[in-house]
Amino acid sequence: MKMLKILRHATRKSARLTLFNHPPKHILSHATISSSTSLNAHSHSHSVPMLPPAGTIVFNTVGRTQYGFDVFSVDLNHHHPPPHAATDHRLTDGLSINLNAQFINHQNDVVFVSERTGSPRFYLIRPDDKPQPLPFLPNALFHDRPIIRNGNLYFASTHDQPDAVFTSWSAVYSTAADDGPKVTRLTPRGEVDYSPAVSLTGKFLAVASYRTRRWQTNDFRELQTEIVVFPESDPGNRVRVSERGGWPTWSGDSTIFFHRIAEDGWWSIFRVNLTDSDDLTELQNSYSPIRVTPPGLHCFTPAAFHDGKRIAVATRRKESEFRHVEIFDLESQTFQRITEDINPNFHHYNPFVSFDSRHLGYHRFRGESTQGETNYPHLDKVLSPVHDLQLLRLNGSFPSFSPDGDFIAFNHSFDANANGGVKIVRSNGSKRWTLLKGRTCFHNVWSPTEKNVIYTSIGPIFESVSKTVQIGRIEFDPVHLTNDREEVPYKLTILTREETGNNAFPACSPDGKNVVFRSGRSGHKNLYIVDGVEGELNGGLRRLTEGAWIDTMPCWSPKGDFIAFSSNRHDPDNSEVFGIYLVRPDGSGLRRVEVAKGVEGERERLNHVCFSGDGEWLLFTANLGGVSAEPVGLPNQFQPYGDLYVVRVDGSELRRLTCNAYENGTPTWHDGVLALCSGGDGGSDDWDELKGEFQEPLWITCDI
Repeated sequence: MKMLKILRHATRKSARLTLFNHPPKHILSHATISSSTSLNAHSHSHSVPMLPPAGTIVFNTVGRTQYGFDVFSVDLNHHHPPPHAATDHRLTDGLSINLNAQFINHQNDVVFVSERTGSPRFYLIRPDDKPQPLPFLPNALFHDRPIIRNGNLYFASTHDQPDAVFTSWSAVYSTAADDGPKVTRLTPRGEVDYSPAVSLTGKFLAVASYRTRRWQTNDFRELQTEIVVFPESDPGNRVRVSERGGWPTWSGDSTIFFHRIAEDGWWSIFRVNLTDSDDLTELQNSYSPIRVTPPGLHCFTPAAFHDGKRIAVATRRKESEFRHVEIFDLESQTFQRITEDINPNFHHYNPFVSFDSRHLGYHRFRGESTQGETNYPHLDKVLSPVHDLQLLRLNGSFPSFSPDGDFIAFNHSFDANANGGVKIVRSNGSKRWTLLKGRTCFHNVWSPTEKNVIYTSIGPIFESVSKTVQIGRIEFDPVHLTNDREEVPYKLTILTREETGNNAFPACSPDGKNVVFRSGRSGHKNLYIVDGVEGELNGGLRRLTEGAWIDTMPCWSPKGDFIAFSSNRHDPDNSEVFGIYLVRPDGSGLRRVEVAKGVEGERERLNHVCFSGDGEWLLFTANLGGVSAEPVGLPNQFQPYGDLYVVRVDGSELRRLTCNAYENGTPTWHDGVLALCSGGDGGSDDWDELKGEFQEPLWITCDI
């Protein structure tokens, strides 16, 4: 088994990619922050060079560890009647997750998205062959919805950064499919496009366009996009054919199907019939979309058959908890159920159809298979845009490093009866132990001075102020962290009084003596500081913040001079907006870290804040980048509140670290760089089995 290596950098290379560019006007020194109440500026210092962010960030992605997606297809002509007893055929190889595929020719070659490199990339697979990588944009963290037509690859990507926050980075591009020597942006600068679709001959493209709009939080359930069409030869000649709609698909060169929520509340498929004219300008506002699918079930992510008679759709029916792929006959107005007869207890996503209309594809959880990956590592590498900053996805939530970086405490589940409590994993990902079981726990912090002390919140997460949640101090002997053990004996001390209600999100002072936490004991969620050993009953308690708002998720700076936290105190009546604030441990020097400047700051939702090891940077999750893909095409996520960002403590040099279609959160930051073990050297002995236990979006309900 490989030993953990922690590499500390005396000097650090400049970041290769700065995704938001806010150059500092002067050099910052955290140790010399003014002690005034306003705390408006840092002192100047030109003697110490400012280093880019470095080290290792560990974080959680909602549901991602369970996806295990592979691309499958069904031969529609093989069984008569339709394939009630058929099995589907796996097209991809069971490595990482594979999704959002398209047939590209009459030989049924398939292009698809895979995350096997730590970031979504495109691959081509031919029948009975291995996947081959296709061209991609090396500086882009996200690629999606690939289509190959007439030798060109069309796709969505987050390659170009916008000039403003609350704007999605998604745009549509094209390149030659063989080697991609030149990439062309088809989306006009300043605009946002999702979900490209190419007509049968390649003459036209359709996109779900957000135009130049800024992100609106109420757009999440149904992304308020338009259906826009343009010639492949003249992408600037854009014509809107429907003012609402997403996920376009072509039947031939003149009919477009797409989804949107109908007036009766059901996700439904609509159609627009275009003229055969090359002049698209006459189409502008000249057609009214026609509803195709009936109410009573949800239909989304359509794929048209080129015979013009059928469409494949993903559905949610009242009698099923799963998303399934069905075929809707446009003439008889009837559904043919496909995947429900094959795998009734799996979700099936985003259908696609072969050129000869014989094969129907989709992606789903791969299930129990003797080929491919059947479990998930404790820690998994994710591509980072900053050269000296390592990103690792954790199979769990709320990680916290031990003082020497050898171990990580985390919560594997929030269900006390299903891997709840507190667990510990080696930070090379090789071994996991159960420390506290049988309780619901969340948000951990390891004492920076004691390798045998972890603080956690015990009780249900995200509850009211009166719900009982307590701060627990867990003591254990690290000698029990051996390969032959599964559980570690411990001593639990409750630091807060039960009658005080909801106490959560502890953060330990650098000297290990005190713990700051959020409490609802006054009727409002504010911050308090308690003795980290004796608790409030014997050691004392003092209030840090006070007001009719929410102050939460505090983090103590490494030097002990500030506490960062999230708060909606700038808009107390709105529980959907949170900014980052700093305050001294004595309650003085309160100020807001202005990440989004001016009026834009009133829309911030910034959470899970923590400091870098040198105290110069803040790491947090944010809604600043909109969404990268249509949310309805994914399992349950809460984007856009879940991309990771860093910013200097004065609010300058904002940098985006993750850019994908998932909700990333609960990050922690360690100074060193970790060398992970591999499954082949004993690291997979206690990895979790892939079970596909993820949810449909919680806002998709059949109770209409």
